Amino acid sequence: MSDGCYRFIVNGRVQGVYFRQSAADTARPLGLRGWVRNLADGRVEGMVSGPSAALETFKAWLRHGPPAARVEGLQWIVSDARIDGEGFEVRR
Repeated sequence: MSDGCYRFIVNGRVQGVYFRQSAADTARPLGLRGWVRNLADGRVEGMVSGPSAALETFKAWLRHGPPAARVEGLQWIVSDARIDGEGFEVRR
């Protein structure tokens, strides 16, 4: 399967519930590259790149997040950007 790159924005109760770290902990074993950060308006944003099957698994996780989260919406947007380097980081 080919690699893809996506920007994602998650809204709901997604800050202060360990969402960013849980996203990174989910993405890393899948071999995904990218980053995740909080937005000032209470949403979480990120970029992710990797094999299609791993991306679908990660996207499914984003729809519910960690146990304390309450995801109300997910935007999953195809991106032409390329993520340099390896790994998945939590940005402040």
